[in-house]
Amino acid sequence: MTLPPPSADAIARAAFVPKTVHKRDIFSETISGDLEGIPDYPVVLRKLDTVPWYARPIAWALARKEIRGLRAVQGIEGCPALVRVDKTGLLRSWTRGTPLQLAQPSDAAWYRDAKRLLRQMRSKGVTHNDIAKPQNWLMTPDGRAAVIDFQLASVHRRRGRLFRVMAREDLRHLLKQKRAYAPDLLTPSEHRMLAQKALPSRIWMATGKRAYNFITRRLMNWSDGEGTEDRIQRDGPALTAALMAHPEVAGVALATYALPAKGVGLYAFVETTLSADALTTLAPEPRPEAIQPVATLPRHADGSVREDALALIAANRLDELAQLQERAPELAKALAPIIANRLNLTDRVLKP
Repeated sequence: MTLPPPSADAIARAAFVPKTVHKRDIFSETISGDLEGIPDYPVVLRKLDTVPWYARPIAWALARKEIRGLRAVQGIEGCPALVRVDKTGLLRSWTRGTPLQLAQPSDAAWYRDAKRLLRQMRSKGVTHNDIAKPQNWLMTPDGRAAVIDFQLASVHRRRGRLFRVMAREDLRHLLKQKRAYAPDLLTPSEHRMLAQKALPSRIWMATGKRAYNFITRRLMNWSDGEGTEDRIQRDGPALTAALMAHPEVAGVALATYALPAKGVGLYAFVETTLSADALTTLAPEPRPEAIQPVATLPRHADGSVREDALALIAANRLDELAQLQERAPELAKALAPIIANRLNLTDRVLKP
């Protein structure tokens, strides 16, 4: 459930207290945290004041698009609340919920509520334009639908043909999620809609999508799921042997993650007192894309390394890490410093 914003006076006085960096790219940094003195009201800052000068025009253009969209959907259950905008960036409420690729709703009630959300957005002239990504849909703790990330949203003054086409595509993308997680709930008319991609969408896939991929994946360092080569099997044995040969290295754990544009990066977690630079010198070619020294590797009760947790850290999948720590709270102490100093801050995998 999206919380109502605190009073304007409280917002004006409250300082943002950062807690977790979720991602970082050339156009912004996304940080969750709290407002000082305002309990139980988590927020997210899209930080723009550290963006390089050459990227600021595009960064603020995207931010203005998000600001306009958030202002238009204020009061709609399941949409974030815009808290404030200043030279630092834009601050919005944090929506509690589980991303769709983790929640995988099979109950028809969630999809009915998601349709309700899209109808209410349409009534405000808003199309989201980015809900093909399951991570932009949430299931709230009370089982309702919520949507986040309005960076590509459009606010339409006129309800003309373009608006109707874009609204239809939002609905079709919701049905794609339904097909992925609850295919037995699809009706015959929904099957027909899924089979009929709008003409502008077909044109976009054939033309503009290439430019979009270049900007988002190469310039903004958003990751995709392409590249399946087994870097651990290919490069891991030599790397592990070289690092473990040093007396100050107590353990090595390897994971992979999606690189911008395409391909797989190798991420090495090394239990050591050595610096990252010293470890890089020890590593043989081809070196891993990321080497993170850690004080202690997380381990099972039998002493084996928690490779599942480290794989999530390497891929920057914080939502799944939070769920893992809920199931195994004893991990939190070991994971906290590793998460805080993780080296991959690109966006989450697009294709789960």
